[in-house]
Amino acid sequence: MAKADYYDLLGVNRGASSDELKKAYRKKAKELHPDRNSDNPNAEEQFKAVNEAYDVLKDANKKAAYDRYGHAAFENGSNGPRGGGFGGGNADFASAFSDVFDDLFGGFSGQQRGGGQRAQRGSDLRYNLRVSLQDAYRGKQTKLTLPTSVACDVCSGTGAEGGSEPSTCPTCSGMGKVRAQQGFFTVERTCPTCSGRGQIIKNPCNACGGAGRVEKDRTLSVNIPPGVETGTRIRLAGEGEAGLRGGPSGDLYIFIEVAPHEIFERDGANLYCRIPVSLTTAALGGELEAPTVEGGRTRVKVPAGVQSGKQLRLRAKGMPALRGSGFGDLYIELAVETPVNLTARQKELLREFEEAGSNNSPDTQDFFSRVKSFWDTMKG
Repeated sequence: MAKADYYDLLGVNRGASSDELKKAYRKKAKELHPDRNSDNPNAEEQFKAVNEAYDVLKDANKKAAYDRYGHAAFENGSNGPRGGGFGGGNADFASAFSDVFDDLFGGFSGQQRGGGQRAQRGSDLRYNLRVSLQDAYRGKQTKLTLPTSVACDVCSGTGAEGGSEPSTCPTCSGMGKVRAQQGFFTVERTCPTCSGRGQIIKNPCNACGGAGRVEKDRTLSVNIPPGVETGTRIRLAGEGEAGLRGGPSGDLYIFIEVAPHEIFERDGANLYCRIPVSLTTAALGGELEAPTVEGGRTRVKVPAGVQSGKQLRLRAKGMPALRGSGFGDLYIELAVETPVNLTARQKELLREFEEAGSNNSPDTQDFFSRVKSFWDTMKG
């Protein structure tokens, strides 16, 4: 079976420049890679053919021979794609494929990935802190004790005994990665000797085992600003887990949860308080005493004829704004209370009141007027 033309395999014309060849090869290699075409049984052969074509055309001497003699230029044991069985052998293939290896797998070259570093940043830590509504209103300073990793005092965080310096890993030459040829691919893995750090410690610190940090409880003083609410996050830079072998520490994130209150409900900077009022106060009007979140009290005037559910707004009696200035409002919701356990005389008075007036309940009259109209419509 005749072999396909190399230019046709790459989808370029014979006058294509080296940049055009390289671009076309990258595109074809991505499209035909076997890992991306598991449902195509011919993908591997097509992938090999594209690599064979590019291996020839990217080399000026091979390209000139191919342009003049075609595939015959590499037959009969000549030094070319046919001589190595495919693409000049695995070494030639690896050389050709390295041009697009970074594009296909995100860059495994030593220049891009680099070696591991001896020092590694510590992990960030999270602490959930529950505070009362009063603490959220005033703000407070509190102390937290949490288990974490801190820099080893014995070796000053270096991980080495007696102040000795770490040496370059002989396995990876300080890169932190080792590369191995597996068939058609070059596989890069973390160095097993130094675990990707690029350096080894010959005399590790006895106190920390060479890690440069030890587990220890730590007590921190934290300032809770006024106005915090559930979900507020406070970041303490550098107060997280200590870095590995002298690396920078992570951060500590404190997540605030404001505990429910027995009197107030909160919505942002506003507070809501439900206060019962007697039937006579609601009918005749009067005053009531309302609590405030800071522990004080304030007089509130109740208008005559007020209905249950009415809200009275007290400006700037709510929570302080966390970002910015000012305070939210306090809303008093009135709940008209129906009297219970009436005496005989109280019942008699209420009956007299009911019989004496017919225009004292406008909501009731309006509702039953609409109900009567609905019934008349249904009958019609």
